[in-house]
Amino acid sequence: MATVKSISEIKKEMIIEIPSELIEESVGKRLFSIGKKAKIKGFRPGKIPANVVKQHYGNEARQEALSELIQKSYSDALIEKEFRPVGQPIIEPVENNENNNFLYKANFEILPVIELTGLDKIKIEKPSVDITDKDIDEMMGKLQKQKRTWLKSDKKSKEGDQVIIDFKGMLDGELIKGGEGKDVPIVLGEGQMLPDFEKALLGVKANQEKTFIVKFPKDYHSNELAGKKVNFEALVKSVDRETLPELNDKLAEEFGITEGGIEKLKADVTANMQREVEQRIAQDIKEQVMNNLLSSNKIEIPDVMHQNEIENMQKESMRQMNITDEDKKPPAENFTEMAAKRVRLGLLLSKIIEDKSITVDKDKVRKHIENMCAGYENPSEIINQYMGNPEFVSQIEPIVLEEQAIELLTNDAKEIKKKISFSEYMNN
Repeated sequence: MATVKSISEIKKEMIIEIPSELIEESVGKRLFSIGKKAKIKGFRPGKIPANVVKQHYGNEARQEALSELIQKSYSDALIEKEFRPVGQPIIEPVENNENNNFLYKANFEILPVIELTGLDKIKIEKPSVDITDKDIDEMMGKLQKQKRTWLKSDKKSKEGDQVIIDFKGMLDGELIKGGEGKDVPIVLGEGQMLPDFEKALLGVKANQEKTFIVKFPKDYHSNELAGKKVNFEALVKSVDRETLPELNDKLAEEFGITEGGIEKLKADVTANMQREVEQRIAQDIKEQVMNNLLSSNKIEIPDVMHQNEIENMQKESMRQMNITDEDKKPPAENFTEMAAKRVRLGLLLSKIIEDKSITVDKDKVRKHIENMCAGYENPSEIINQYMGNPEFVSQIEPIVLEEQAIELLTNDAKEIKKKISFSEYMNN
């Protein structure tokens, strides 16, 4: 017999009663079975009196019987009440003085009932980005900077120059953590150091010593330095002026272009810029669609799913940072909000897939794997290995199904075009 209490839409509590006679019957059967095999000093196997078997094995038999009956009664109650729980229940005994029946409560979570709304009101702002000659020239200029050289100068440093310095930073007479460097190259104006630090190095010359104060931002990642003023001493070892290579076939060769020269490099750069902007637009639109879906459908999520996603994100973060020590994993609170968003989105997309009867597109699965393998030296070989691995493909299919659901929402959304320059769009 089970009674249900709804703590929330997805949190349920069932009080389940197991009759005492059922418990005693189950205990008796276990003791009988144990008695046939038990070995107790002074008795022949199979000839041990029932009261002796009970004295030695009664507690063990009762615990095993209760465990089995709890499991079965909980499972039966779920079927009776038509609940599909998420995760394992929390089982607690309930004090019962009225009879010898065993009462316990099972707290568990179920998936939320989702009724999708707002799918026909999704609006997306699609950036319209034209890549101009100026944008291409700026990108070519960045390639030049990648191959730049430096010539020593006896003039005062200015923005764009490189200064090579020794320095140390002191706070209250003590050297700050990480506050000392030898032969450190700093290109002024590129944001390598804090603004106050770089500003202090404008107008210096080689072999000059300089002291200056740097105020650290209030939101600086180190609490010991956040908002503090630190005294720095620096020795300028050299001031170097930038020398850029010419935009010619020789430069193209340095970037691996053996045929077609600088025009081929320029064409490749343009194609890559176009590919990058298209990928950015696709991701931008995807995020807008997902945010629309989330804002229109507020649902409660099971704690167990939320916690599992937090742990998955912690493990992924550890993998990216090459951390193997569990004690050094990033704190759970770093992922709380994003994990909740992921779980909500996953549940909503699953409902769309179910309602729209979306089936996985095998061509899209292959395309997804192709994109994953694009960076390999022999991508076709790796692609075929993955496609021939049913277990791997089964892991990719749910991802592709979600992408198909988002694509469906995108195609049905109202689109508003917004014209924006390449530099503004890619740098914001």
